[in-house]
Amino acid sequence: MNLETRRTFIKSAAVAAGFIGLRTHSLAAAKSPGHPASGANSKADGYGPLLKDPQGLMRLPKNFSYKIISKTGERMDDGFYVPGGQDGMGAFAAPDGKTLLIRNHELSPGAEKDGPHAGKKDLWQKLQSNLYDPARGKDMCLGGTTTLVYDTHEQKLIQHSMSLAGTMRNCAGGVTPWGSWITCEETTNRADEDFELDHGYNFEVSANSKMGFASPVALKEMGRFNHEAVAVDPASGIVYQTEDRHDGLIYRYIPNVRGRLEKGGRLQALAIQGGKSKDTRNWPEDNLPAFPIGERVRAQWIDLTDIESPEDDLRYQGFDAGAARFARGEGMIYGNGEIYFACTNGGSKKLGQIFRYKPSEYEGMSSEAKQPGELELFIESHDSELLKSCDNLTIAPWGDVVICEDDGESSAVVGVTREGKLYHIAHVDYESELAGPCFSPDGTTLFVNIQWNPGLTLAITGPWRERIG
Repeated sequence: MNLETRRTFIKSAAVAAGFIGLRTHSLAAAKSPGHPASGANSKADGYGPLLKDPQGLMRLPKNFSYKIISKTGERMDDGFYVPGGQDGMGAFAAPDGKTLLIRNHELSPGAEKDGPHAGKKDLWQKLQSNLYDPARGKDMCLGGTTTLVYDTHEQKLIQHSMSLAGTMRNCAGGVTPWGSWITCEETTNRADEDFELDHGYNFEVSANSKMGFASPVALKEMGRFNHEAVAVDPASGIVYQTEDRHDGLIYRYIPNVRGRLEKGGRLQALAIQGGKSKDTRNWPEDNLPAFPIGERVRAQWIDLTDIESPEDDLRYQGFDAGAARFARGEGMIYGNGEIYFACTNGGSKKLGQIFRYKPSEYEGMSSEAKQPGELELFIESHDSELLKSCDNLTIAPWGDVVICEDDGESSAVVGVTREGKLYHIAHVDYESELAGPCFSPDGTTLFVNIQWNPGLTLAITGPWRERIG
């Protein structure tokens, strides 16, 4: 089966199978939405004002409520403890109408008290055979993922357990159309006197409710860099990736075998046609021509070679070869037939940008050059009251982008309409990072993580279909 035929087959099969990403996002209209005249300074009514929370945790609109479904330090069904540093998260359809969540834990070396063993020697020994990096017997590599099964009808947690261990700073990631979660290490630590293995890779975890650890296979051909998030185009199977650096790149990985990322592939970086080494950050001190808001520009992709990047310079190699530069690429999601991604401190006021990439009909094929994909700066925030420090994001069942802020102070969950107008869905009332937004397959529940003080996972319910404006 050639690539063109396979693409047509995959499109039909994905729709027939009800792939969650397509099913969740198919309610949005196909035509391109309008553009805000001044970046992110247009406001929508959303669900109305956010009301004071008597518990002092999270403000929500009228008729909305949250439930804490998981907390750092709670004992899980496999005997381990809920780790801290809850970050990116993905939702999958589970049997009997349940929702399965795979959740990242962004734990750095030295966080043993927040690790799954909670500093207990017997649990640390139990972890040993399941670790990616044993770290020379030290409590060093405590990142990984946990898997939760949740009943949205009963609003009840059914089961939770560890599903990946021995990695480091698992920040964000992304769901795949073949039923797995790609979890990303936001680090470039090398093997040394502390670590037995290099870090800075992606790992794949199956969306499976059966308790147990995923095989910790580093997907090395996807590149070694400060990974943040990924998104998969279900039509092509190509995986797009963000890099959390102030001067990072946007990558795509074309696998040799669709759905088998460990079989190798080709890593490329995003460039702008007619704009070699384009800087999209719009930082005023750079004194460069502004990257336009609301205009689609033709993209091209540059092959990368030294993907293991022992000097952590993959972004510099790509930029020197002509790739575009972005300001801290973080959250990324496929929806509405496009790839959306957040740049946390991009823009003239460094409040954040949201880009979207429209893949070519011939994405990754030899004929792509005749009809290339297109990149658009969809949102650039000029008002911190509306949007600041955009991080993880998802697509709501009604087609809006839903963003978690991470500003190191008090953060919000922000919705963006297809016309580029913004509204607030929730606001956490103390200093912590919000992360991991994702909707249950039935569209009733928005899951979100509060990363610290303490680390929590919340299930938010309410009249989602009643958004105003």
